[in-house]
Amino acid sequence: MTDDAIWVLADPRAGTAAQALGIAERLGRPFRVVPLEWGPMAQAPLRWPSLWGLTATARAAFHPPWPKLVISAGRRSAPVALWLARRGAKTVHCMRPGFGAARFDLLVLGRHDEAPAAPNILPILGATHRMSPARLAEARAAFTDLRTLPGPRVALLLGGPVRAVGMDPAIATAIARQVAGLGGSVLATASRRTGAQATAALRAALTGVPHRVFGWGDAGPNPYAGFLASADIIVVSGDSVSMLSEALATGAMVLIADPGGLGPRHQRLAKNLIAAGQARMLGEAPVPRTPLDETGRVAQAVLARLPPPP
Repeated sequence: MTDDAIWVLADPRAGTAAQALGIAERLGRPFRVVPLEWGPMAQAPLRWPSLWGLTATARAAFHPPWPKLVISAGRRSAPVALWLARRGAKTVHCMRPGFGAARFDLLVLGRHDEAPAAPNILPILGATHRMSPARLAEARAAFTDLRTLPGPRVALLLGGPVRAVGMDPAIATAIARQVAGLGGSVLATASRRTGAQATAALRAALTGVPHRVFGWGDAGPNPYAGFLASADIIVVSGDSVSMLSEALATGAMVLIADPGGLGPRHQRLAKNLIAAGQARMLGEAPVPRTPLDETGRVAQAVLARLPPPP
């Protein structure tokens, strides 16, 4: 296949784009990344194959030769993917498309989204992502200094309330103090949704404990992948499907922290992971587990649907 045979429709939201990119990167074949930029029409729930949701600049990237395979993620990219399907492309889509589920060749849905049974639906635990075994090995080699910290090393991945302004600093403090008691050192990272106040509270709570903290917007290389690759235990706030899924790609024990109330969707995800023996709640004893490679499993399912390379 040529570079134009597989297109990845990359949503501007990094977490959404990572679901599609993660699958493409595991195929072992060239692919083209097509950045999506949304115009005013994207705010409306388009329910037919169309490029109308894109800006004129983004639409200019859509021209023959048309791809043989399109990988997409997110509701807004679904009309674009199905527009390409009308031009002969096979379609692989992550997350609920909002309409036309039966029109996709493969629909990858998290079990926490209560995926219905259908021949074209592949249910997975969590979400696909870009934290492959190769990327974790690279991060382990790039951040060797982390392994000089006393063990067991505990990675703390903090998210924050969805569509809210920052995590409650008191909750960040409580989680950090619990995590500090789990091991010899803490590797903590805060996301944009954590907020400046909660990040400051996190730093303060780890005073006196061997640790590294990387907050949103901090200077220097982001050690997030290094934290994952170097940790013996990973604690993840349960509001982040992507961070939980990436943590499960490692061999570390995984604990889920309650960031101050989880919605039904995130509660289902936590219950599914616990039932599968892949995680426990923070406060319970962590248990050994094997790495979960759902992205690799999806990639194999996609390859089975593709013609062999020339």
